[in-house]
Amino acid sequence: MSKVYKVASFFTGLGGMDLGGEGDFDFLGQHYKKNPLKTVYAMDFDKPICDIYNANFGIECQHKDINLVSADEIPDHDILTGGFPCQSFSVVAQNPKRLGYKDDKKGKLFFEMCRILKEKKPAVFVAENVKGLLSANKGEAFPLVIQEFENAGYHVKYKVLNASHFGVPQKRERVFIVGFRDKQAYDAFEFPEAVTVDKPRIIKEIIDPEHTIEDKYYFSERAVEGMKATKHAKTMNKGRAQDVNLPSNTVGAHLAKVSLNSTDPVLCIDGRYRMFTPREVARIQSFPESFKLPGSRTTNYKALGNAVAPVVMWHVTQSIITALKAVESPKTAQVTEQDAVEIVDEGLKLEPLVA
Repeated sequence: MSKVYKVASFFTGLGGMDLGGEGDFDFLGQHYKKNPLKTVYAMDFDKPICDIYNANFGIECQHKDINLVSADEIPDHDILTGGFPCQSFSVVAQNPKRLGYKDDKKGKLFFEMCRILKEKKPAVFVAENVKGLLSANKGEAFPLVIQEFENAGYHVKYKVLNASHFGVPQKRERVFIVGFRDKQAYDAFEFPEAVTVDKPRIIKEIIDPEHTIEDKYYFSERAVEGMKATKHAKTMNKGRAQDVNLPSNTVGAHLAKVSLNSTDPVLCIDGRYRMFTPREVARIQSFPESFKLPGSRTTNYKALGNAVAPVVMWHVTQSIITALKAVESPKTAQVTEQDAVEIVDEGLKLEPLVA
């Protein structure tokens, strides 16, 4: 029986990393096959977003503060995943300089992730973050982030991946950081090659017919006239109306409050301006049609905007599995044959994607 790798998921959100890691879903007519992964632990601090996760996965996302999570309560696992918050990083003026955090507790969460890596020692970790992490604190913070991961016992590689290069209809650049305890697996690992640079998936493929869109998603005439009276009327340098024949600009967590003068993408179809619906944002992020969005509109937008695109994570996971199998180690945890059967039973119940 093939090895099944156990995953512990932190800062889980609605589960983009978990869905992409496990695979077995359809998006825009393509099936992303099941990977030999099983999520055995998931946690997030935001209860309404945990509820979205729990509506879609066979494992419950624990509503917890990672600062209060003991290593003893985390099941043994082979792969740790998480997109840690980075807003509060600072570089402490010492010699040598050290990574610290400001008064905001969010900055401390990265160190909690490192704490768990040191205590649980999984074979691999995958961290995802905004591209801006590379330039944080005038470029001084990121090398210290990598150093902290190395101090936790890992050989680390990182790369900025653009979601539009992997079949996702969105120009979303995120840095993926992957670390291996085994040097041979690290040497064997290569980030996935882009697959849709010349022929990206586009907005036109994922938006619903205008006659099905509720009025609440359209901007008022007053808002449109106000935008036209500004210097951004022609270029919309801030709230850019998207070209439906291209991938979307990056969607964020604040889409519920999007305006024509904000930085979030909007649509202008047949002369009418509107925001994307939550389901359209889910497609922009590469979630399958069967993924449930039971939260409020604001919660759904926030969760989707913060999510990792599942299709990108699927490609990264494929590369990780290739590296691990190249240097199969007896240290890697295995599940029993019964566990393997349960993986199928506990997975997402997907319906065929309707064209």
